Amino acid sequence: MKILITGGAGFIGSAIAKALMDRGDKVVLMDNFNDYYDPKLKRDRIKKFLVGYDFKLYKSDIRYYKKLERIFKKESPEKVIHLAAMAGVRYSLENPLLYGEVNFMGTLNLLELSRIYGIKNFIYASSSSVYGVNKKIPFSETDNVDNPISPYAATKKSTELLAHVYSYTHKMKTTGLRFFTVYGPWGRPDMAYFKFANNLFAGKPIEIYNKGKMLRDFTYIDDIVEGMLKVLDADFDCEVMNIGAEKPEKLMDYIEVIEDKFGRKFKKKMLPMQPGDVPQTVADVSKLRKLGWQPTTKIEKGIEKFVDWYQEYYKVRK
Repeated sequence: MKILITGGAGFIGSAIAKALMDRGDKVVLMDNFNDYYDPKLKRDRIKKFLVGYDFKLYKSDIRYYKKLERIFKKESPEKVIHLAAMAGVRYSLENPLLYGEVNFMGTLNLLELSRIYGIKNFIYASSSSVYGVNKKIPFSETDNVDNPISPYAATKKSTELLAHVYSYTHKMKTTGLRFFTVYGPWGRPDMAYFKFANNLFAGKPIEIYNKGKMLRDFTYIDDIVEGMLKVLDADFDCEVMNIGAEKPEKLMDYIEVIEDKFGRKFKKKMLPMQPGDVPQTVADVSKLRKLGWQPTTKIEKGIEKFVDWYQEYYKVRK
């Protein structure tokens, strides 16, 4: 099967691309290689992480409908995995218009082209941020998500609404995956664990928000990929599903694991809660479990793999 992956040079995009090619699927990757974080890391995912694999790669932006249409027409993909987006809660507070253009209009472009070109299944990235300050634990797909607290969260909720429209009106099969704090090798430098590592070797203190009183459902990339494959093959008519470890970790415990694996202690700067952030995220993944999926990677093993990769990639040592 031929599958188009937007955000294909991204953390999750490159990982799912590799898994699909390992099982014999053809992939077409698309990415605009923007500078939200170091584009070199994106290029290296293509050149090093995916070295030896056979795939098509287009440098393109999901905001530009005509360019997207040329890719659909030339490649005729059967399914779409839409991961391209402006990510990050805090940056969205500073650049809300950009998030609207990319996350909302970009997704609408892809849904419309998927309708026109008869895409069999449209999988797209939502986010645990849609739950806002939901106090009910764990977060369930049946919970009300009408009160986002950041432009990023609002745009992710909007993509779920757009997908519902296309499923209901055009009978397009769509599934949104609400990702919960994905981490691992080749990850995103704007994520906390990656920032911690960067600051450690730069001799800078790490910034710990809400004075460390945070719970997060840290989910290792391999578990994420396995769950995505299950959903891609299931071809749901219209679904939204959580994908997380279902085991919340205290932020300070998570930091201790990182310190242990690096063999160093961080300098710490304790700060209040940031605007748009939430104190806890915990996933109810019972929907995904029905497909036979089970997150198995403990944070000790996941962080160990990240640390090994980080030291090799950046040529640093403990």
